[in-house]
Amino acid sequence: MRIFLTGATGFIGSAIVTELIQAGHQVRGLTRSEAGAQALIAAGAAVVRGDLDDLDSLRRGAAAADGVIHTAFNHDFSQFAANCETDRQVIEAMGSALMGSNRPLIVTSTTGMGAITSGQPATEDNFNPAHPNPRKASELAGVALAGCGVNVSVVRLPQVHDSVKQGLISPLIALAREKGVAAFVGDGRNRWPAVHISDVARLYRLAVEKQQAGRRYHAVAEEGIALRDIAEVIGRGLQVPLVSLSEDEAPAHFGWLSDFVRRDLPASGANTQDWLGWHPGGPGLIADLERMQYRSV
Repeated sequence: MRIFLTGATGFIGSAIVTELIQAGHQVRGLTRSEAGAQALIAAGAAVVRGDLDDLDSLRRGAAAADGVIHTAFNHDFSQFAANCETDRQVIEAMGSALMGSNRPLIVTSTTGMGAITSGQPATEDNFNPAHPNPRKASELAGVALAGCGVNVSVVRLPQVHDSVKQGLISPLIALAREKGVAAFVGDGRNRWPAVHISDVARLYRLAVEKQQAGRRYHAVAEEGIALRDIAEVIGRGLQVPLVSLSEDEAPAHFGWLSDFVRRDLPASGANTQDWLGWHPGGPGLIADLERMQYRSV
């Protein structure tokens, strides 16, 4: 397949490029920079010049492809709602180029979108269109396109990790270094799901190959790791104390992360494994955190 990939030079996208090419696919990656173009060429991919604000470049990239994988997202959380709205427009633009065909469009969301009951793992079959998280805009855009006959599916991500980067845990490490303590809230038993980057790349490949319209996939290897356990590893790595903060103390310490670190967000990927024959085998989150070179981060 000729696959158009956004976010192709990012942490997740670059792993997908390698996975797709090794499986025999042709990849056309979106980039706005010369450095990004050179990285794509070195990886064996073709280059599509553009960015998320250039909707015409996105339409052209999608129109020339047999399938589209969309992983690009602006992770500036100070403008989170605006970035989610941009994502909606991006998905709509690429979907418009795929109308009248069965070519797949794989969009990206978060496992939190599948949460219904507090304390229970989020599942693939759940989606609340009135969810308070603005990231619902990505999935709502997919629902609208599906209503127009576009072959859309969603990959929902937890904390994606290797021994260098770990999603929202990376800024937690930076914060622990800055503050001199590895903190959690309350008893720290609230959980985050996780998956290794190699397993994520394989899931995206399977999703675009199998072309199961309307699916919501959970890229979940570990349903939930307690925040206290994560903080303990960070504390040992940085050689800083472990501390418990109250709900009231969390905003001042964690800043924009305070809402995330207080939430219990377990998620299941059982249906995804059945649907795709996807069986994650990469290292666990705690193992990757223990392998980090903390003094060089």
